[in-house]
Amino acid sequence: MLKIEDLHVYYGGIHALKGITMEVPENKIVTLVGANGAGKSTTLRAISSLVQPTQGKITFHGEDITKTKTADIVKKGITLVPEGRRIFANLTVLENINMGAFARNDKDGIKKDIQRIYEMFPRLKEREWQAAGTLSGGEQQMLAIGRALMSRPAVLMMDEPSLGLAPLLVKEVFRIIKEIYSQGMTILLIEQNATAALQVADYGYVLETGNIVLQGPGKELAANDEVKRAYLGKA
Repeated sequence: MLKIEDLHVYYGGIHALKGITMEVPENKIVTLVGANGAGKSTTLRAISSLVQPTQGKITFHGEDITKTKTADIVKKGITLVPEGRRIFANLTVLENINMGAFARNDKDGIKKDIQRIYEMFPRLKEREWQAAGTLSGGEQQMLAIGRALMSRPAVLMMDEPSLGLAPLLVKEVFRIIKEIYSQGMTILLIEQNATAALQVADYGYVLETGNIVLQGPGKELAANDEVKRAYLGKA
């Protein structure tokens, strides 16, 4: 479905991605785990065309999208839930949700999808006229996910969705990820919480300083001694 081949990305003189190759099959959860600076977010930014690779290719359903504009990436069905949520603080909850449907003009479908988001996240319905910046961190993360779902993506990319959240809210975020996946969504997940990410993932890649150093089924990676020592806090 989504393939990356020999992808290289530079930030000035920094070689952030050093020829990574990976695949995200349809209706699967794929996770990227690794330390800060490993290249996880850069991978998502390259797919979204927020940064341009110097070498390599990104294909979606067989089509080369390496140089496609970001807005057109969304229209093709790939949407990013960015790290830090990036909600529009001065807009209401409902206005934020509607922003996710910027590329759509099917008014009835948009209305139905808003109701679907409210069913998934009842707290957002309760606060639909509230300024998004006044929401709690967990509520803002729900809003960011809801906004992304409004584009009706085929692939949902999530960059550190549990970052900065209390343990109970982390569990809720992963419950939501499982629910979205159960509805047929393909998910590319970045998480520093490697334990939780590998438990929900069908397949995982371990990134270190721009290189993929390990890959395999999520639960196999979670049981790997090297991964345990480096990312799961286990001897």
